[in-house]
Amino acid sequence: MIDKNYCMSSYLAFRYVEREDVEFYPGMQHRNFKPVPDAERMLVKTSEQIGELVEAQINKLREVNKLGILLSGGMDSAIIASYMPGCDAYTFRFLGGEMQKEELHRAEYYAKQYGLNLHYVDIDWNTVMRHLDACMEAKAAPVHSIEPQILQGALQAKSDGVTMMLVGESSDLIFGGMDQLLSKDWTVEEFTNRYTFLNPKLALREPVDTTYLFERYRLDGGKIDFLHFMDDVFSNESSGSYWNAFGVAGLSYYDPYARLKMADPLDLNRVRNGEPKYLIRGLMAQRYPDIPVPNKVPMPRPVDAYFKDWKGVSRPEFRKDIDYSKLSGNQKWQLFCLERFLNMYEGAK
Repeated sequence: MIDKNYCMSSYLAFRYVEREDVEFYPGMQHRNFKPVPDAERMLVKTSEQIGELVEAQINKLREVNKLGILLSGGMDSAIIASYMPGCDAYTFRFLGGEMQKEELHRAEYYAKQYGLNLHYVDIDWNTVMRHLDACMEAKAAPVHSIEPQILQGALQAKSDGVTMMLVGESSDLIFGGMDQLLSKDWTVEEFTNRYTFLNPKLALREPVDTTYLFERYRLDGGKIDFLHFMDDVFSNESSGSYWNAFGVAGLSYYDPYARLKMADPLDLNRVRNGEPKYLIRGLMAQRYPDIPVPNKVPMPRPVDAYFKDWKGVSRPEFRKDIDYSKLSGNQKWQLFCLERFLNMYEGAK
């Protein structure tokens, strides 16, 4: 079914087109990411078990692959890197190294600590524009702001002979790292307002209601089953960015955490009292005992700098009274990316 208005609204609200049976234009077919089935995931109870299973997976992969890793300054990739001595690590460096210096220094420490060959992947606006259209064409939809830079990293690794890249992307979802979204028991209305990335009503002349997706997880008393919502919806949006970018590069990737599952229910009290990803934090302390466990930092992308002087969208699908002063850099990216996608297939208007 073709419904451009729905697809635009879904992308703004969720950062992907949630319904697989609806497309922007005739002849397009987008596919959404599918997580590893529960039956194929291994249960873990302790930090030590996570480490053992991550190491076992990596050792098996190394038998037939030249491995690389996207190494950030966070816990998840640092832990994976600790089981990959001698492999190649790729760390994003933005705007000539002027952004996220502390995170960059941590990645350098991780690589040195375990003997990885560290490569920098330099990212600026030109890099983003060089890869954006290919990412959108492959997805048949606008994309997340991290996808062009992931594609750059994947292409650089591929040129170095890497045949499989490792990432730690799914750890947050599996082990309770989304502490802001886990911070309380939400009502449907509260969670809808908190999770929606950009309300389509604020930007589109003909928005389509996207609250149906939140209603799907409504519980008695007006509460929402936010844990299952995140398992189903957030995992698709987040992991789909890696899946698409690596697919464009033609490079295999693998997430060892995606094959794991907590044997015990997530202890929300621990998460809400300052211990997000408590099992991962425990393993990080074991693998890097000489440094403090770092706080979570999302994959950096300098969207605020990119869009500091941006004049906004101009196509007729968008409202003329959008208040850009109230939008974050990521929200401006969504509008920019959506307009560029529409221009690719309809031409500028």
